[in-house]
Amino acid sequence: MAKEQKIKQGKGVGGTTSLLESSEAVPAIVEDLVGRTGKVGEVTQVKCRVLQGRDRGKVMRRNVKGPVRVRDILMLRETQIEARRLRTKIGKGRSM
Repeated sequence: MAKEQKIKQGKGVGGTTSLLESSEAVPAIVEDLVGRTGKVGEVTQVKCRVLQGRDRGKVMRRNVKGPVRVRDILMLRETQIEARRLRTKIGKGRSM
């Protein structure tokens, strides 16, 4: 019974290889700085364009920790997951 469980765990999602099994990073260039996020603003949300791989040319939103600026190259481990959009900071009854 233990051998059957090990075999089942060895398979990826749906019987295919997992996305994390490929150790290749994919380069993406930062095109736009969207805003700051995180509890104390330590993360920058950026829009980047994937330069190589299966999703070449795809523009996606990612969260980046640390210093980043436009035209920097990010090395993405995966290109399937995209960050959620930032909410506006203007609430009900507030004006700028």
